[in-house]
Amino acid sequence: MIPYGRQTVSQQDIDAVIAVLKSPWLTQGPVVPQFETALANFVKADYAVAVNSATSALHIACLALGVGPGDLVWTSPNSFVASANCALYCGAGVDFVDIDSQSGNMCPQALAHKLEDAKARGQLPKVVIPVHFAGQPARMDEIAQLAEQYNFAVIEDASHAIGASFQGQPIGDCRFSDICIFSFHPVKIITSAEGGMATTNQPELARRMQLFRSHGITALEHELTEPAHGPWYYQQQQLGFNYRLTDLQAALGLSQLSMLAHFVNERNALAQNYNQLLAAISDVKPLTTSADCVSSYHLYVVLLNQANRPLQRFIVSELRRQGITAHLHYIPIHLQPYYQQLGFSPGQFPQAENYYERAITL
Repeated sequence: MIPYGRQTVSQQDIDAVIAVLKSPWLTQGPVVPQFETALANFVKADYAVAVNSATSALHIACLALGVGPGDLVWTSPNSFVASANCALYCGAGVDFVDIDSQSGNMCPQALAHKLEDAKARGQLPKVVIPVHFAGQPARMDEIAQLAEQYNFAVIEDASHAIGASFQGQPIGDCRFSDICIFSFHPVKIITSAEGGMATTNQPELARRMQLFRSHGITALEHELTEPAHGPWYYQQQQLGFNYRLTDLQAALGLSQLSMLAHFVNERNALAQNYNQLLAAISDVKPLTTSADCVSSYHLYVVLLNQANRPLQRFIVSELRRQGITAHLHYIPIHLQPYYQQLGFSPGQFPQAENYYERAITL
């Protein structure tokens, strides 16, 4: 069964953490940059910035791109709330782009129509955050073309998609985006207990994210505004945060990274088995996967042929009663009470709402 909410921790992982416990450094030591380098190499990105959660990574990614009051950030309504909250943390406005209900990802056609309308009203987004839902890559080539046409930045929320690939290249290489975000929460494919990572190919964005993750403070001589007063000298140059990852967490993440390809291959094999077993059931079908993508299968989702909330709830309850873990991902963000207080309402993003009433995560 494809696991959810149950991490796989080996003796190798335990030994890696114990080695850090016995070292002089529990945090701000050498293992965090080792984890960053290994992850950057794995996804073929120039830079990686480790933080204490993917939520923190989304926040500092927005800050690095200059998101602030008066700006707009668009994302998918079919995601965890962090994909939208990061814009609000910066004082910006947030809006959503409806999904392709067969894949669960942001629909490029819906994005194109919304951008055309927004341009006419003078309300284009500063940043768009597509989400690689369930580990299936979004159509980043089409989104990147729109980004160039309408001059907005792109942050890939790849919290589900470590180990996935698009058109033969790993998610996280930032070919089609400015920044890509990964999560290492225990429910994800690899874990650092808590933790996240932002990758980018732009040195200035990497520098800004490094600054924001640690109180806005730097001690690097080439970044100081005046000569150092001594080896103790540092400067706060931005209003930053304590979003650092510890060496303990980095050691676990680095060890788990060595097993990532195996985990993804195993999940794909299980998914193919699910597909074959479910092929005989006419009332449900798996989410659509594109031929030019390899999903990491963070989640395996099936869709009822029609929206049927009572049947959906019954199936989930019955599966759980029989010891088979089933769940629903996600309640559309715009339907959350907090976002309805901001002015969103049912019916605004019909494909996301239709998806929510048809989806079952196995």
